[in-house]
Amino acid sequence: MSRGSHTKWLRALLVFCAPASVLAEPASHVASPTSIFAPASTPAQSIFGLSMFVLAVVGGVFVVVFPLLAYSVVKFRDRHNDDHSEPPQIYGSNQVELAWIVVPILIVVGLFLATAHVIASIQNVTPPSGSTEVVVIGHQYWWEYRYPDLKIVTANELHVPVSDPAHPTPTFLTLLSADTDHSFWVPRLAGKTDLIPNHPNRMWIDPHEAGLFLGQCAQYCGTQHAKMLLRVYVQPREEFERWVRDQRQPANASSASSGISSGKRVFESTACTNCHTISGTAANGRFGPDLTHLMSRDTIAAGAAPNTPENLRLWIRNPDAIKPGSKMPAMGLSDQDVNALTAFLETLH
Repeated sequence: MSRGSHTKWLRALLVFCAPASVLAEPASHVASPTSIFAPASTPAQSIFGLSMFVLAVVGGVFVVVFPLLAYSVVKFRDRHNDDHSEPPQIYGSNQVELAWIVVPILIVVGLFLATAHVIASIQNVTPPSGSTEVVVIGHQYWWEYRYPDLKIVTANELHVPVSDPAHPTPTFLTLLSADTDHSFWVPRLAGKTDLIPNHPNRMWIDPHEAGLFLGQCAQYCGTQHAKMLLRVYVQPREEFERWVRDQRQPANASSASSGISSGKRVFESTACTNCHTISGTAANGRFGPDLTHLMSRDTIAAGAAPNTPENLRLWIRNPDAIKPGSKMPAMGLSDQDVNALTAFLETLH
């Protein structure tokens, strides 16, 4: 049976088993962008194949066991004319005892070997030439991405090139944590891998198609765990290289406008410089995201809101209005300073 047939059959089963509240949702919610049943990368495809194998095995067990159980319930149900005497007892059936010992052992061993094979095939991979290296650092509650070979630092939106299956160029991720446990999970690209303080982990992806892939921190890490979102932009090689060139450029902030110059002074004279970095300024903080190319990103606050002037102004004035419990402090700036700072940040492409 083809992968597409497996997927259709599984979706039909999920719809049959789903509660009424799920079935009442629009159809767009069923085709989730975070579905593991639409793999777009080799690790995700391996996990998908293992899932189908496990489903087939447990489905086969169900097909055998449930009819026997139903037959027993109907055949030996209580009847009014029964004398309720104890039925004949059978002891010492070697065949039955061997069956219920050997068959489950074979099933468990088969599942174990299949799982071990998939784990080994994903973990024991040597980076080939042309692969991309990214250091992922989980913070409360945002993602930091460092490309050591490319000399790029960005935040919350990971950019990687498409990998040609004929000549794979995967992206290898080194996973670190700056504070507590986090977990990097983009279901269509790879399995869930944890970020543990003082314990580096590794994973890799090789997306076979361009597009935006969504994910989530999958390990509870505090108040805003649910809004520590993942956005992975998979780009054709030429587009990725153009993004790399743009990110290597210094900030495009211009001081020609008095309002922008005023906003830059506000940024450099407040605690913003303690948390954030903007190349070409005195700001060199590491506690918050690098803002050098802030306006090249589609979202702010780790995907919690679109990157629009209105949301950026609200984020500066009152971060809790977008992300309650975030580590971003409200600076208590005047309306004039907020507008000037927003105008300055809007020039950072």
